[in-house]
Amino acid sequence: MERLPPQNAEAEEAVLGSILIDPDAVIRVATILQPSDFYREKHGWIYDTALTLHERREPIDFLTVCDELERREQLDQVGGPAFIMSLINAVPTSIHAEHYARIVERTATRRRLIEAASQIAVLAYQEAEDVDEVVDRAEQVLFGVSERRLSRDLVPIKQILSEYYDRIEYLTQHQGQMIGIPTGFGDIDKLLGGMQRSDLIILAARPSVGKSSLALGVAHNASKKFRQRVAFFALEMSAEQVVQRLISAETGINSQRLRRGEIEEDEWSRFMKAAGDLSETLFYIDDTPGISALELRTKARRLHAEVGVDLIVVDYLQLMRGESRSENRVQEISSISRSLKALARELNVPVLALSQLSRGVEARTDKRPILSDLRESGALEQDADVVIFIYRDELYNENTERRNIADIMVAKHRNGPTGTVALYFKKELAQFLQAEVRTEVVDIY
Repeated sequence: MERLPPQNAEAEEAVLGSILIDPDAVIRVATILQPSDFYREKHGWIYDTALTLHERREPIDFLTVCDELERREQLDQVGGPAFIMSLINAVPTSIHAEHYARIVERTATRRRLIEAASQIAVLAYQEAEDVDEVVDRAEQVLFGVSERRLSRDLVPIKQILSEYYDRIEYLTQHQGQMIGIPTGFGDIDKLLGGMQRSDLIILAARPSVGKSSLALGVAHNASKKFRQRVAFFALEMSAEQVVQRLISAETGINSQRLRRGEIEEDEWSRFMKAAGDLSETLFYIDDTPGISALELRTKARRLHAEVGVDLIVVDYLQLMRGESRSENRVQEISSISRSLKALARELNVPVLALSQLSRGVEARTDKRPILSDLRESGALEQDADVVIFIYRDELYNENTERRNIADIMVAKHRNGPTGTVALYFKKELAQFLQAEVRTEVVDIY
């Protein structure tokens, strides 16, 4: 015997009855339900009629609802005036309207899950389709069900002020302490106050300047020194290469020597200690090449649900795929940028995303990056809360006095000052270290 889909006719009728006896109930219910959430089509028609009357600022009662349904030629199909009157008589009060609406919404979600499962089954049987495409589309179907449940309600400013007061009180009591996630580089942390939760931080430079090295340094510091849980999405390197770089930074053994297995006898103790220390960190690596924005979000959500995440690093975003193959590259990068910003807000963690710079930098006399150099999309600049550039003068000027010095340029800082920090770049280890060079700060307030 075929099972009926999840439904609750009594709750649906109670919602409609509540609206008919108390028109203000529609305001409370409208943020929870859509007409398509009703299992019985006629209930959805009546609810849609009530919404229409509300939008037109007309009364919602027995007469107006019947009149609008008559105008739509739906009155007889719903059961006529007698059925509308039965809805009014079904509930004594509208006080529980939101509770009834939640019941209807839950059963609607269950039906959508069943429908999504059926769609996924159909996709899985299509052997001609690429399996990765099928998985990606299946995730889209599932998240289409969940996205409606992730929306936030309007919050009264009184509640926000209360939470803000608590934060100010905390900051006052902990003056001088790092509030965000530390990068481990003192001057950068002074400028940024650490990496703030829900921020999208873009770290950009031309190829071979040191983006991955700096990002790995930040992630390593956060996980080892400050016991933060880090998710590192490596699109350019394998997981083994990431570990190799981390071991190199820990031991001082050149990465190329590690790759060839050229470890001296007196270096083995350092190697074993570094491996042991790293194994104790909360550092998670995903090296899926060409990962899609949807897949990255899915994996980040799953990890966050299982162990919690404090920092997400993406190396680098131009190697990611957007959610639609039909998009041009500018639209695709814009979509990826929005997706990463949404992920930062959803999980309430900083997302550090690496980005290439356009070739326009090479054509200028002054090679220092500017915001318009962000490659392929102005959306990166718009979506980012912080934009950081890396500039190494020695790559362009043979006679520079700033050898092994990298300028870390905070070009955009939505909630703080901009400025430039100098770090020492140890080439043989591809490692950034604190430099004894003055930091230039441009206060934007």
